[in-house]
Amino acid sequence: MGKLTILVHGGAGPDSAFIKKNIDSYKQGLREAADTGYGILEAGGTAMDAVEAAVNYLEDNPLFNSGRGSALNEKAEVEMDASIMDGKTMKSGAVAIVKNVKNPVTLARAIMEKTKHIYIGDMGALEFAQKMHLRLMPEAYFITDHAYEQYLSATEEEANSIEQAGEYQVRRKEHGTVGAVAVDKDGNVAAATSTGGTENKVPGRIGDSSIIGIGSYANNKTCAVSSTGDGEVLIRNVAAFHVSAIMQYKGLNLKEACNYLIKEELKDAQGDMGIIAVDPEGNFTFEFNSERMHRAWRTSDGEQGVGIYKE
Repeated sequence: MGKLTILVHGGAGPDSAFIKKNIDSYKQGLREAADTGYGILEAGGTAMDAVEAAVNYLEDNPLFNSGRGSALNEKAEVEMDASIMDGKTMKSGAVAIVKNVKNPVTLARAIMEKTKHIYIGDMGALEFAQKMHLRLMPEAYFITDHAYEQYLSATEEEANSIEQAGEYQVRRKEHGTVGAVAVDKDGNVAAATSTGGTENKVPGRIGDSSIIGIGSYANNKTCAVSSTGDGEVLIRNVAAFHVSAIMQYKGLNLKEACNYLIKEELKDAQGDMGIIAVDPEGNFTFEFNSERMHRAWRTSDGEQGVGIYKE
């Protein structure tokens, strides 16, 4: 049996008073998400099962911007994105601008496994979730006090027009995404990412988290990656696949590739970026250029930890 490894993240970006106030709860949530995924790996489960379960845990935790706790768009509505990818088969699934689905990453996996498609959005995604009998929740379930306070702050700062909401997205105070990467006993890797998007976003805005090769990427030849930060920056630079490409074409190892991407290749990029990654041997790393990135990890070698800020 190979080295079992799982990493999770809860977003990268600027610090805030809310994060400082709730830092112990954030760390507990991250630790428990990693433990949830690791428990599946330890019991012989697949990397796909582990990353889905870890992300489900974070989607259910109202502190994180995914599932319950999602950011509100400029109409005070929740629209969620998610993606998942299997490094063994290179199959993937993704969902965008979906409402009412309790666990969007589970819907993304259902799209991967039960349809011939990869990406479904909006009402089509919701109808498919109903067909698959996935759990749906009323709008009120997803809206937390913190998300509503952020919405009010955004609408006060901007006039809440579509044009100004677009400008606000690149100046927003916090970024939020959750994700997980893992390698199982057979050396198969997987990645999953889920988000509620950015606060006060234009309705219908699709971020990086649901795009294969950007929010999530997994390939047994190289690694599994989940990214977080400024979505538009990550999209422009195809962040998750970029790590795999550096490993494959430049011959760097996992840590070197992540470090090269953030600190060299994209050193002049204007925006927050964070990545977590694992290779089929269980080597793992994380890299970010922002003030903080919520993260936790656990391996069968006894390595485990949780962090918010740079060490």
